[in-house]
Amino acid sequence: MSPAARAGTVTCPALFIAAPASGQGKTSITAALARLHARQGRRVRVFKCGPDFLDPQLHGQASGAPCHNLDLWMCGEADGARRLAEAAGAADLILVEGVMGLFDGEPSGADIAQRFGLPVLAVIDASAMAQTFAAVAHGLHSYRPGLPFHGVLANRVGSPGHGELLRRSLPADLYWCGAIARDDAAVLPERHLGLLPADEILELLPRIERLVDQLAGQPCADLPPVVNFACPEAAPLHRLLAGQRIAVARDAAFCFIYPANLDTLRELGATLSFFSPLAGDVLPDCDSVWLPGGYPELHGLCLAACGDLWRQLGNHVAAGKPLLAECGGMMALFEELVDLQGRRHAMAGLLPGVCTMQPRLAALGSQEADLPEGRLRGHAFHYSSASTDFPPLCRASRPDGGVGEAVYRRGRLTASYVHFYFAQAPEAIAGVFMP
Repeated sequence: MSPAARAGTVTCPALFIAAPASGQGKTSITAALARLHARQGRRVRVFKCGPDFLDPQLHGQASGAPCHNLDLWMCGEADGARRLAEAAGAADLILVEGVMGLFDGEPSGADIAQRFGLPVLAVIDASAMAQTFAAVAHGLHSYRPGLPFHGVLANRVGSPGHGELLRRSLPADLYWCGAIARDDAAVLPERHLGLLPADEILELLPRIERLVDQLAGQPCADLPPVVNFACPEAAPLHRLLAGQRIAVARDAAFCFIYPANLDTLRELGATLSFFSPLAGDVLPDCDSVWLPGGYPELHGLCLAACGDLWRQLGNHVAAGKPLLAECGGMMALFEELVDLQGRRHAMAGLLPGVCTMQPRLAALGSQEADLPEGRLRGHAFHYSSASTDFPPLCRASRPDGGVGEAVYRRGRLTASYVHFYFAQAPEAIAGVFMP
């Protein structure tokens, strides 16, 4: 870091990409801006508000660097401040993609932008608008006094004339950042949990490049204002997992992994080994195992054929070694998984019962769980339900005080629908993985 960073602040151009609602195109615009500046040789770091796994994968490929999450509840303000300062010390540009509408949720994207002084770029789908575009832009700009506001970008416009009409409709105090024409060839495909994982999107970068070509030469292609980021004092982590080998499942069935979680395990001293159940990998030589979430329901036939791996995991648990299974990882540990077509697939059988996919969302939202090792925060987002007689160790709770997901424990096996954010409570997560 620079001397200024060591003294307590570091500066970097930064922009918060927001919208009046979901579905306005802010993910595509954020990725395209990241790609545009990376293509020009700049070092770009992208953040995503909220607990999303899928948008960060896309931004990581567009920018060439891991995309971290910003969430004042799940991750914590100190974690966000530290990661932004680290990014500012290493990058030429920081981009932060908001979540839902700018003022939606508690905390909202606006709360994050205001807390860290990030100038807001409002992306508005103008495909069915004329002068009302200006009213929406004015509302976003003026709704909260003190919110740093950079400008507005019209997305999915119908023609150059349409874009010019939108530009002329804006009040004089609103900065016009440009217009992007609708391009069906640049649309990113989705499935039930959101966008497809980046590795599964055919011609991902060419799709993004189509938007990059539109952004080039428009005002939004210029570097945004410089932001001062405070560098919080952070005590180094005790290497509680020094010498420990953690095997991490990572493939299309187990792909929901926060980069910060991997960083935290390494900072705690662990050595990570990745393996792919879908590729038929055996369990690496390890002291503990992590089965992250993902899409086991899309790979039932392949996972049902992983008998050797399931036996190895069974021996691992029987030997009293730790295993953390989150959401999709937990689903793979039950006796059976029933997919959306009603097909039944035999799974690992380390937990009694059946996980059944359903067409409607079963749970969504932030949760925290009090484990014997400490309190862990995370979130749940799933379309399946678990039917089991196995008694839970405890149940997570929601920020509103409601009852959340069950947390199961069998020996040193810990399983839940909750995806935990390790950096929020590193000592507790070290206890979960510690033999």
